Amino acid sequence: METKRCNFWLPNKKRFCANSPIGDSLYCGNHNSRSEGQWIPCPIDPSHSVLEENLKSHVKRCPLLKQVQSLSLHPFYRKGINAGSDGEQEDKEVLGVDDSRLPAKTVSSEMKRNALHNMSVPEFCNLLEKIESIHESFCKDIQDSFQMPEVCRMWIKTGEENRKLPFQEKHIMQQASILGNLENFGILRSSLNRKFSKSEEPDKQENPVPAVIEFGAGRGYLTQMLADCYGIKSVFLVERKSYKLKADRTLRQNDSLRLERLRIDIEDLDLTAVESLHGVPFLAIGKHLCGAATDLAMRCCFPVSKDNDGGQRDVSKNLGGLAIATCCHHLCQWKHYTNKRYFLDLGMTEEEFHAITWFTSWAVDANHGSDLPDATDFRSHFQSIRKEQGDGYVDGVEKILADMEAPKRAALGFKCKWIIDMGRLMWLRELGLDAELVKYVPPTLSPENHLLIARPANYL
Repeated sequence: METKRCNFWLPNKKRFCANSPIGDSLYCGNHNSRSEGQWIPCPIDPSHSVLEENLKSHVKRCPLLKQVQSLSLHPFYRKGINAGSDGEQEDKEVLGVDDSRLPAKTVSSEMKRNALHNMSVPEFCNLLEKIESIHESFCKDIQDSFQMPEVCRMWIKTGEENRKLPFQEKHIMQQASILGNLENFGILRSSLNRKFSKSEEPDKQENPVPAVIEFGAGRGYLTQMLADCYGIKSVFLVERKSYKLKADRTLRQNDSLRLERLRIDIEDLDLTAVESLHGVPFLAIGKHLCGAATDLAMRCCFPVSKDNDGGQRDVSKNLGGLAIATCCHHLCQWKHYTNKRYFLDLGMTEEEFHAITWFTSWAVDANHGSDLPDATDFRSHFQSIRKEQGDGYVDGVEKILADMEAPKRAALGFKCKWIIDMGRLMWLRELGLDAELVKYVPPTLSPENHLLIARPANYL
């Protein structure tokens, strides 16, 4: 007897969906038309929605329920510990308000766009002038730091010969440059002699950070290169999703390496409660930590002292260094952003912050054959808008944005990215760390090429 299949045609696969239909429908649950009614986000996993009338039964069988229940048993799970809020301590000092008990709102890209389109033309021009001024004041001395350490070059060569490189060349170049910047910054020491020489003698230059925490680890390939090239002894992979084809299998073949994968959202991770990390010097890394994940990871590494009533954050005595490649700035949220004071002191509002994050998506839509967009000055553009519009401003902001030339849109996106990351850099420095913000790969390789790197000021 032939099994009934969903009647939804998949054009890319040139076949019908292989799932079974539900009830008397011709389609499976994924392709069946939505029932009329009020759909609301699932309280356990907001990534999917459920009919309000079915909510009570759904929460008992939500696929994520088992994982949430399991997480709640771990001492390192503390819901929202790294989330921040719309009214943190730094905001209270500036604004004199305390709204930390109020639920922090998430602002979608659509909400950001609509708020921007609803600006008056003078407000919009004022915002662009602020962006130009801030970029010129704070973001002019960011250096290129494209690295390829010799130990990584030899590791890549060995992998190519053995056909064991599981990722694309562009990812290899990014990973190698992150590690090279850590080496140049004095945080890592190459294990070149021990790893690739025929000598039986042990490497006398042990790394001062024997443990690595990779935030947003994905499949863990950045850590795989780091562990192989720099002799790391202990690895913690933090990732909320489950992945196939992970580097874990290769890493576990190293008998001298301890591997622990923590399937948890960075927002809920209390590093001080991870027992196997107690008293262990560690390095925190992350490649392309999307949007607010960068801010969550930074907070995770610098928890608020339990003995400090002022809510001040401490630099962990065990933190040996930090390297985070930022990306997807359009996903940043005010409630999560680490350095709200930076924007407030520059006269920027929460609404203007979200407008800046929305502009950043234009940077990755550009032609990345050169760095020219980053040098574009908008002042002539402001003047042309005012000259064409006069005092009446017939065209609204939406029309002005639609008519903006692609290079100018890209330039605005790049500048907004630098402004956001510069605030993060200043936050790290305010904690007393030696910190730098560099371009770690050319924009032709990846337009998401910002690397935050930091170490304790007394680091030897």
